[in-house]
Parts: sequence; C-alpha cells; structure tokens
Amino acid sequence: MDAIKALEEIDDDAACAKAITDVLKDWPDSHAKLREIRQQRVLRMREQKMTWQEIGDALGIHFTRAQQIAKGLRGSKRPAKKAASAPPPPTEES
Repeated sequence: MDAIKALEEIDDDAACAKAITDVLKDWPDSHAKLREIRQQRVLRMREQKMTWQEIGDALGIHFTRAQQIAKGLRGSKRPAKKAASAPPPPTEES
C-alpha cells in the first residue's frame, strides 16, 4: 500500500501514469512473487509449530485457506473465463 501511495504522490501526471504503466506491465510476475513469499512465510509459521487455526487467525483467513496457501494453491475468487460465444444462428423470421 505504501508503494501505491508513493505512486499517487508523484506530482508530474505523465511521470505518474508512466510509472503506473510500468508497474502494471510487470504485475503478473510481481503477483506470482508475492504468492511465493506468502507461501514461504506460512510454511515457516508451520515449522514454528503453529497450528493451521493459529496461522489462519494471524492472517485473518480461514484455517483451510492457510493450508491451501502452504500447498501453493490459488484462491477461487476469480470468475472463470467465459468461452467466446458465437452469435445465435439467424431464425427464419430474421
């Protein structure tokens, strides 16, 4: 969140927009890296003998989600991609 605030505070509109463009371009790689770091931290918490419930509570998530993170499983909040559908065939009345 500090990084977003820092982008917002760039006075020059063009420089701000360019910086945001650069961040968004690299976001897929950054997103994967953030998931990897989170997984490593959850695994370290387990190594410290924390229970799944304790980890979930610490992260503000359900304990089963903490287990999924440890396994490297991604969440399912994202809607499934819809297949491109062709327009319906014309009817005799068209």
